[in-house]
Amino acid sequence: QEFELSVRSIMRGPELVGESPTQIRWTDDSEWLYFRWRPGGLEWDDERSLYRVPAGGGSPEKLNDDDEYESAVLIAQGDISRDRRWRVSTVRGDLHLVNRLDMTARRLTHTEDTEGSAIFSADGTGVLFQRDDNVYRLSLDSGALEQITRVSTDPAPEDDKEAEGQRAFLETQQVYLFEHISRAKGREEEEETREEAREAGEPKTVYLESGETVQSLRPTPDGDYVFIRVSKQAQGAKRTIVPDWVTASGYTEDLIVRTKVGDSQSQGRAGIITTASGEVEWLDLKPEGYEGEGKIRVSNVGWNESGTTAFVFAVSFDTKDRWIWSVDAATGDRTLLDHLRDEAWVAGPCFSTCVGWVPGQDRVYFVSEETGYAHLYAVDADGSNKKALTAGPWEVLGVTMPEDRSRFLLTTNEGSPFNQHVSWMGFDGDEGEVITEGDGRFSVTLSPDGRRLAFLHDVANRPGELFLAQTGQPSEMERLTHSPTQEWESFDWKKPEIIRFEAEDGTMVPARIYRPASVGAQGNGAAVIFVHGSGYLHNVHNYWSTYYREYMFNHLLAAAGYTVLDVDYRGSAGYGRDWRTAIYTWMGGKDLSDQVDGAAYLVTEEGVDPDRIGLYGGSYGGFITLMGLFTAGETFKSGAALRPVTDWAHYNHRYTSRILNLPNFDEEAYQKSSPIYFADNLGPDQHLVLLHGMVDTNVHFSDVVRLTQRLIELGKENWELAVYPVENHGFIEPTSWTDEYRRIFEIFERTLREPGCTEGGAFC
Repeated sequence: QEFELSVRSIMRGPELVGESPTQIRWTDDSEWLYFRWRPGGLEWDDERSLYRVPAGGGSPEKLNDDDEYESAVLIAQGDISRDRRWRVSTVRGDLHLVNRLDMTARRLTHTEDTEGSAIFSADGTGVLFQRDDNVYRLSLDSGALEQITRVSTDPAPEDDKEAEGQRAFLETQQVYLFEHISRAKGREEEEETREEAREAGEPKTVYLESGETVQSLRPTPDGDYVFIRVSKQAQGAKRTIVPDWVTASGYTEDLIVRTKVGDSQSQGRAGIITTASGEVEWLDLKPEGYEGEGKIRVSNVGWNESGTTAFVFAVSFDTKDRWIWSVDAATGDRTLLDHLRDEAWVAGPCFSTCVGWVPGQDRVYFVSEETGYAHLYAVDADGSNKKALTAGPWEVLGVTMPEDRSRFLLTTNEGSPFNQHVSWMGFDGDEGEVITEGDGRFSVTLSPDGRRLAFLHDVANRPGELFLAQTGQPSEMERLTHSPTQEWESFDWKKPEIIRFEAEDGTMVPARIYRPASVGAQGNGAAVIFVHGSGYLHNVHNYWSTYYREYMFNHLLAAAGYTVLDVDYRGSAGYGRDWRTAIYTWMGGKDLSDQVDGAAYLVTEEGVDPDRIGLYGGSYGGFITLMGLFTAGETFKSGAALRPVTDWAHYNHRYTSRILNLPNFDEEAYQKSSPIYFADNLGPDQHLVLLHGMVDTNVHFSDVVRLTQRLIELGKENWELAVYPVENHGFIEPTSWTDEYRRIFEIFERTLREPGCTEGGAFC
């Protein structure tokens, strides 16, 4: 069947291209490779199913629902014993022990509670795990269960104060005069003695402050210490109500969702419990001289192999500082290993996840943007011997290790920001070996025996597929999956050319371009700029886009004669710290001027009519679309803003406060960054369509409602609003996608197709 390039056809989405394999797992004996996958050709609301292939390759075998539980036990991730014979994992809330030699499994718990975060004890005879808000030790031989922490969210009991003076006299007198009272007093003392005997050997209760709840508990393998993190809900914070309009009950039902930026935020603290005494050493992670407000937030923590020292990855409340500490388990003494400060905000790829202990060494590895690019470092636990293990104008995107923990397995964009590759590297930064090569994105799942590699590889015009190769011959890959339908593959989908244009400040900005000629069409002299969402996201590259529907829609626009540009504007990922933070205190600044400069490139280099340029995008892309129409009206004639942020004071705290600070402290940043303040600039010759899901729990529907009221009060006439009653932020229903993009296509057809001429261009 030949593919029809139309909005309705494109918006079938995963029904056409499927969904790439995920949750790729080897069995412990390295004999089978399991994964979840949804090939094309299924109904739009079908879910990914579980498949497997033998280690030697072959066709994927789809497993029945009845086999899912047993398979889940065999492929679940979990802690591996030191002799590598056993694995302990949580499956559906219960603990399972897997013999990795014969692939048999034993269920350790079967309770209504959820048991998780299990690790093997130091001597290998038991496992330690978390149930509810406490840590337990389970003997693998006897099944004996021991509770090793007792954390309580109830208030600590007040100590009975002994009466003094006149009241002490009266109590003594009562005991002396009345046998009834003296006998009761004796029984009370006997009960206290029995209670003390019962509690002997039991863990001492750790009482949290009022309102605190346990976030995580991380025991050492010997169980002597437990790292505890607790949080406390914000006091007086006001959450937003999002109505759900189309419900099974027939009544509108309210969803209570997030707060707005600047509202009260939850707080937390961290400490180390000495399990023998039940004492807690609550950690003060503020360095001397630090004057920032709010408590320091712990993002990650991990014990060394001996359980004597923990690393603590902590971030300031205003996200301008990041510290990595080593903390002595016995004393709570801390040593600063690394400090990173950014006057904008600290972040970057694998920011708080790429950190851990170097195996066999009291040495911590971490990724930092210290040089302006995310690179791998290592430092001793006493703060000495810090060393950069990678360097250059590229970024480390991920850090893992093989099962034998013999070296690093890195994912980077070394060589080109438009590709992602995988390589080996020794713990000292030597013995580097590139595993993958060529265009596209590669991710690798190594078999436990180290003999085979499962690759997920995608390129710009094909979604990710699963490949299999031997470790020594990574280039000789066998393809295991085929996701798209034959109908979809019948169309000549292009790999968009990547170009760079010069911005107003001299920066060379990367972009994808779709030309009418590349799809066999005649240009109509008009252009459309697509703006990716999320702000900090990467969309100009040689691999499959998160925005694959828009990728297809851009083909449709090109086939209709429009030149389409897709810009990795300032703020996008993949280009280092300076690019990432260029939007600090002004969203709608350099990120928007990059779109304007991209439009100028289209005029000078592609012969586009400067009076016939439109733009569209969703979420952050919808925000930029509004800012483009409202503040760069001389450049953009029409636009489609999907689920746009219209006022940053109404977005969430974590994302917004990093970039714009707090609205009550930096009002100017919020005003110059929010489209609602510039709505009066929508000109009579411009055209806008707003499109928003009514059950959006991310960018709330009220955002577009407020802008709508503003446009009404301003007397604007050249705009329209389309609402989608059952959609959240990410649309689900193909009918909603179809209606949305039909309207987008139609506004460009109505407003950009009129005859035009660029001096010296092809359309005069």
